[in-house]
Amino acid sequence: MRHEADRRSLTAHERYMAQALTEAEKARHSGEIPVGAVVVKDGVIIARGHNERESKKDSTLHAEMTAIRMACKVLDSWRLTDCDLYVTLEPCTMCAGAIIQARIRNLYIGTSDLKAGAAGSVIDVFRVNAFNHKVEVSWGLLEEECSAVLKEFFSELRER
Repeated sequence: MRHEADRRSLTAHERYMAQALTEAEKARHSGEIPVGAVVVKDGVIIARGHNERESKKDSTLHAEMTAIRMACKVLDSWRLTDCDLYVTLEPCTMCAGAIIQARIRNLYIGTSDLKAGAAGSVIDVFRVNAFNHKVEVSWGLLEEECSAVLKEFFSELRER
């Protein structure tokens, strides 16, 4: 699938989200819900992830969880304080918790998840004042492209 983002000049943030979309396409091609994520530190992508729940039979293998785990290994630390996470779909509660626990600095979300989103759509874990770490959340980065890959996947699934 060729994304709209490929046809125009992209900002750095859009380039990172385009890489998350590439991860989402990997998930899609393996029959997974197409969600992708990348972790960026100092302008460099240090980790990538995409959904692998079905293929690896593990309910924790969301794109964000895989990318966070990889980033922790790359940095040899559970603290990702100087890192930003780009994810094509709004994180669920599990992933939101992991993002907070990992001390991610900024979260960039492509599109909302009206059924399970934990960044404001269903619940907003990031606005709980009791947590000792605050994540800055930004919405709508390449939103049309992120939404389209999900819509196409579910449309194809219904056709089968």
